[in-house]
Amino acid sequence: MKIHTLSGYIQSIYLIEYPSGLFLLDGCAKPDVALLKEFITQTLKRSFTDLKLVVVTHMHPDHAGAAQKLRQLTDCKIVTSFNTNHWYRGINGRLMHLLDVTLAYWVGHRLGRKKANLWYSPHIKADFQLQDNDPLPGFPEWQVINTPGHTDRDLSVLHLPTKSVYVADLLVKVKNRFVPPLPVFHPNQYRKSLQKIQAMDLETVMLAHGGSVPFKAINFEHLLTVAPKYPRSTFSSTKNGLKQLLLRKRR
Repeated sequence: MKIHTLSGYIQSIYLIEYPSGLFLLDGCAKPDVALLKEFITQTLKRSFTDLKLVVVTHMHPDHAGAAQKLRQLTDCKIVTSFNTNHWYRGINGRLMHLLDVTLAYWVGHRLGRKKANLWYSPHIKADFQLQDNDPLPGFPEWQVINTPGHTDRDLSVLHLPTKSVYVADLLVKVKNRFVPPLPVFHPNQYRKSLQKIQAMDLETVMLAHGGSVPFKAINFEHLLTVAPKYPRSTFSSTKNGLKQLLLRKRR
């Protein structure tokens, strides 16, 4: 088993390679499709259809944006958490989807990325909806861990033999510091998810934003201290940021 780490549009991509097939620990951003195809076919010298599975840890643009396009091109299967409704549902959900895509464009611009099409469907029909501790279909060494809080459906993915876990956006690394993500829609669940990972016997933690880090390098007690106690949405944070910007301009 090999873990290939690629620099995606605005996030780290973790492509897992076995002789029997490949899978992704997350659904990436839509512009990452071309990057993945080139890496698989040119660097690994494998067929693009060797991609067998894509995990979508949650529905944000850099975690779900490429999943459906990859399924169209490779016939891979999509894994999500078990949910009876869509994340981006209703009018408010569609507005939130538009805002999340816009923010992904903004982050890409800040990172110096070329303009690209980030638009993707707000709804995904999963081939497999997994629950806590379920193994990944076709890759039984890996199992999903429910870690909600950032959204209501976040997954982490654990590799049992190496004690390595991909936590998506459960925490992010900014300027060599580990901090909670934005948004945190469910603060109580978020704290429980942090404690869940903290209590595990792990060696390595793979972040969507911050790369792979030793488990012992993460100060979970500090994260629990600074974790929001009330819901912190993208919309409210964006609104507050705009207010502060306007106030600075008036001074």
